[in-house]
Amino acid sequence: NLSLDLDKSPATTPEGTINCKFWGLGADGTVGANKNSIKIIGDHTDMYAQAYFDYDSKKSGGVTMSHLRFGKKPIKSTYLITEANFVACHNPSYVRKYNMVQEIKDGGTFLLNCGWNMEELEAHLPGQVKRYLAEHNIKLYTIDGISIGREIGLGGRINTILQAAFFKLANIIPVDEAVKYMKDAATASYGSKGEAVVKMNHDAIDRGITDVKEVKVPDHWKNAQDEELQAKVTEGRKEVVDFVNNILTPVNAQRGNELPVSAFVDHADGTLPQGSSAYEKRGIAVDVPNWIPENCIQCNFCSYVCPHAVIRPVAMTKDEADKAPEGMKKTKMTGLPEMEFAITVSVLDCTGCGSCANVCPGRKGEKALIMTPLEEKLEEQKSFDYHLTLDEKPEVSEKFKDVTVKGSQFKEPLLQFSGACAGCGETPYVKLVTQLFGERMLIANATGCTSIWGGSMPSTPYNVSKNGRGPAWANSLFEDNAEYGYGMMLAQTTLRTRLKGKVEELVATTANEDVKAAAERYLATYDNGRENSGATIAFVRALETCGCEACKDILKDKEFLSKKSQWIFGGDGWAYDIGFGGLDHVIASGQDVNILVLDTEVYSNTGGQSSKATPTGAIAQFAAAGKEVKKKDLAQIAMSYGYVYVAQIAQGADYNQTMKALVEAESYNGPSIIIAYAPCINHGIRGGMGLAQTEEKNAVLSGYWHNFRYDPRLLTEGKNPFMLDSKAPTQSYQDFLKNEVRYSSLVRQNPERAKELFEKAEKQSVAKYEHLKRLEALYA
Repeated sequence: NLSLDLDKSPATTPEGTINCKFWGLGADGTVGANKNSIKIIGDHTDMYAQAYFDYDSKKSGGVTMSHLRFGKKPIKSTYLITEANFVACHNPSYVRKYNMVQEIKDGGTFLLNCGWNMEELEAHLPGQVKRYLAEHNIKLYTIDGISIGREIGLGGRINTILQAAFFKLANIIPVDEAVKYMKDAATASYGSKGEAVVKMNHDAIDRGITDVKEVKVPDHWKNAQDEELQAKVTEGRKEVVDFVNNILTPVNAQRGNELPVSAFVDHADGTLPQGSSAYEKRGIAVDVPNWIPENCIQCNFCSYVCPHAVIRPVAMTKDEADKAPEGMKKTKMTGLPEMEFAITVSVLDCTGCGSCANVCPGRKGEKALIMTPLEEKLEEQKSFDYHLTLDEKPEVSEKFKDVTVKGSQFKEPLLQFSGACAGCGETPYVKLVTQLFGERMLIANATGCTSIWGGSMPSTPYNVSKNGRGPAWANSLFEDNAEYGYGMMLAQTTLRTRLKGKVEELVATTANEDVKAAAERYLATYDNGRENSGATIAFVRALETCGCEACKDILKDKEFLSKKSQWIFGGDGWAYDIGFGGLDHVIASGQDVNILVLDTEVYSNTGGQSSKATPTGAIAQFAAAGKEVKKKDLAQIAMSYGYVYVAQIAQGADYNQTMKALVEAESYNGPSIIIAYAPCINHGIRGGMGLAQTEEKNAVLSGYWHNFRYDPRLLTEGKNPFMLDSKAPTQSYQDFLKNEVRYSSLVRQNPERAKELFEKAEKQSVAKYEHLKRLEALYA
């Protein structure tokens, strides 16, 4: 009977079973540490052990939940833990997001990773959490894993610190034995990464044992009052507000299983409203950028490279600047002194990668961006939110031009706050594409990283402008995405061709001079996407004013009048391997599509398997001893057709070349393919993903990657269509390889093989550059 009231779910695990639950942050190592923990317990005690790992689809930075059970009797529990003896929260922001402590049994243990003293705990812990801890005699412990990680050199990888604290508090194995087993596991796990990494993890284990502190739960916490943690959203487009309140918020709070079918009725066709990621405000960064106006040269590089579109420049009139939130920093705008300039940061959407601070040139050797603890910069969110209410300035676009590095960053990014890894090498390219063409984009997205950070439930990072227009995005399979995008383009072409005939007939028959002039302008710009957008708006306005039957007939399909910018996105696993046949078919068609290949040189989404884009010598899954053969030359294959626009780009190496390639490719009335070098967390870059842009630069300077463009239009003008934008290498190829774990680990595993493959790879790189030079001379 579905109407019966249910009591608390009965405990069906065997008597004596110990249940533990760990709440972690994607890529902080919590899941890996708990796999080690359950193995240690299973191998070194007479207990049965079970582990299950639950996490969302954020690439990193999402929530992870590790469920561990162990006991003297066999465990056959096929469900998640809801009553735990031990709960650990590895990210302090979670205490205001999830019901964690309410899952702890009376007398259980709660371990919180934070740097808060008693006064700060009083301030940060919600009333209902404090009351539950006090009423149920929960033992509370804290450890400042973030500070320890920084001191040791592990950064955000706090897993071994918290794992050690768990073993000390859980008292399953004598602590000395647990330390030995943990250190043995750390040596096995990280030995391939070098002695320094192993030592850091050993130090982390020691600190996890010594630095955990017990907090006496005050009696007055029993009287703490409940606090509102998830207020209803009221501002924004109605369809987004309803979606956020009814679906996104419950799902993100791990209450998605409680949603009734009726919550999804408005989305039965599979469509979701754009822009919902802006409401997540995850607050997961440890450090966020702090802008220092006096050191800023207003280059906008920080915004240009930001993977999550959290840092943006804003131009304000004097009146807007006067109305800005108190404390908002600003300065006179270079080139437009009558305006005020500011860099704003959405600190609650930032992932703390530091890419912006890394590329900041500053002034006189002093950076304009300094990474600062999030808690010190929370007030900055008000400045960012205020800037979102301001309109874009036509005079700014006129002065700095939308198709320049600086000017493009005054355009609203229509990809924002995605679930990509901190420092992601893919999203800066896609974000830039949306700033240039977003209001008229159609996107076919192959399955892979781009589809996971681009469209995973419940949030959507693609957004619409204040005009209500933005990218229309859909995801297809690995194997047919090029054909899917091609089909989108053919459908648009068919509809527009039919409408064009009606417009031509209208021009020939109408007596309304305004309609005729607008229609002629529309037809004159028919194949020019940038100009046709404005012409279409004016034409629709004229049609609506006239109101004759012929105009009404055209207005029925007004959404299809303007020329759309058709894009096909995917990674190298799709473009080089599984979807190559379709991709080749589409570029051979001669039709006007734009293909962006985000080349990470591995199957990034599924864990770093080797693809045909993986270079010689790289270690990846299915190439554990280093890849024997060289990378497939996708650009050369595309260029062989002669009528395909082809470019290879690396944003961090040449901002302007990236911009030129994207603009040229989109404006070319035919097939275009852009292959973009995208550093990935799978590469193991020394220094972390915050240096992704630097790694792109070094890839070109060492000859590992080559930037060039091939534009067939220049042939008809009697010009050289091939432009080699990379100069001859000036840095060591071998040093570049050794800066990434995917290569350096081979040196430790098999030095002789590493030497052989790296020399082979370098010869291939030199030969490739010489070939490109000959190609440039051939076309001259």
